Amino acid sequence: MTFEATADPSTTRGTAAGDGSATAAGAASEPDEAARRVYLAILADGGRVRFADVPESDREPVRQLVSIGLLMTNPMDACYTAVSPRSVSDRLGAELRSEATRLLVRAENLPGALDSLTRAYDAMPRPPERSGGAVYVEGHIHIRHRISQLVSDCRTEVLTAQPGHRPPDALKIAIQQDVKLLQRGCSLRTLYQPVAISEPAALAYAEEVTRRGSLIRILDEPFQRLMIFDRSVAVISASDDHSTAAFISDPAAIAFIVNAFERDWSRADATDWSAVLSQGPAHNAPDRVGRLLARGLTQRAVATRLGLSERTVAAHISRLRDRYGAQTLFQLGWLMRGGRDDG
Repeated sequence: MTFEATADPSTTRGTAAGDGSATAAGAASEPDEAARRVYLAILADGGRVRFADVPESDREPVRQLVSIGLLMTNPMDACYTAVSPRSVSDRLGAELRSEATRLLVRAENLPGALDSLTRAYDAMPRPPERSGGAVYVEGHIHIRHRISQLVSDCRTEVLTAQPGHRPPDALKIAIQQDVKLLQRGCSLRTLYQPVAISEPAALAYAEEVTRRGSLIRILDEPFQRLMIFDRSVAVISASDDHSTAAFISDPAAIAFIVNAFERDWSRADATDWSAVLSQGPAHNAPDRVGRLLARGLTQRAVATRLGLSERTVAAHISRLRDRYGAQTLFQLGWLMRGGRDDG
C-alpha cells in the first residue's frame, strides 16, 4: 500500500499554516533510527520523494520527519523535500531556548505567586518553641504531624538514628517525605541496627533513598531513636512506647546530641544496599548473629545488640548449629572463629 497522489492529511497535519507550526510539537524530539534511515535514503535519491513512492512501512518515519521539520511537504508537486538539519537545529534550538527562558521566568515568579500561601503556612499554630527547654508532644499522630512540618521546613540536613524494627506503614510515609527532601537538595544520614537488613520494607526503603543520595550505616550497638533537623531542632523519644516525643531547640543540647550522633556514625559500618537487596533480607541476619557469638557474646547480648527478640536469635543459632554441626554455643563460637583449623 502506498500514499495517494495528494498529501496524506495525517502526515501533513499542521503544515498548512507554515513550517513553524508543523514542528512545534516535535521541538523537543529527535528522529529515531527508522526516521534517520528514511531521511538518509531520501537524501541518496536527491532529497526529494513523491508521496506515491513512500511505502507503507515508512509512513510513520515520514510523519516523524515532517513533524520535526526535516521533511517539507509540497502538495503542488505531490512530494516531500528534505530540509537542511542545520536550519532545523537552529530553529529548534531557538524554540528550546525560548521555552527555557519562559520556565526560568516562571521559576522566578513562583515564590511571589505562592506568597500568600507561604505566609499562611508560617502563621499556622505550632507548639511554642522555648529556648533552653524542650517541647513535649504526645500521641503518635501529633508527633508525625510535627515531624512532617520539620521535614517540610528543612533546608540543609537531617540526621536520624532508627534502632530496631520500623513498621512498613511508617516506612511508606518516610519514603515519601525523604525522597522529596533529597530532591530539594538536602542531605540525609541514617543509622540503623542490623535488624534493618532482615526487614524487606526497610531494605526497599534503604535502596530507594540511597539511590537518591542518602547515606545509611549499620551500628551493632544499642542506641536511641533520634532525629536532628538543620542542627537546630532535635527530636527524641520521651516514653518507652514512643507515644511522647521531646522537641529540643537549645543550642548547647543540640551540639551535644549532634556530637553523639557523629561519634556513633564514625563507628558504624557502611552497607551496599543494592547488593544486600539482591541477596535477600534473610541472608545477613544469621551471619551477624554468628559473628557476635564468635566474639563471645551471649544469646541475650546478641539479641540486645542486633535489636532482635531472643526467640529470633535462638532460631538463627539453631540454623547455625546445623550448618556447623555444633552442640553448644561455646562450640559454635569456636568453630565460627576457625577452631577447626587452629589445631
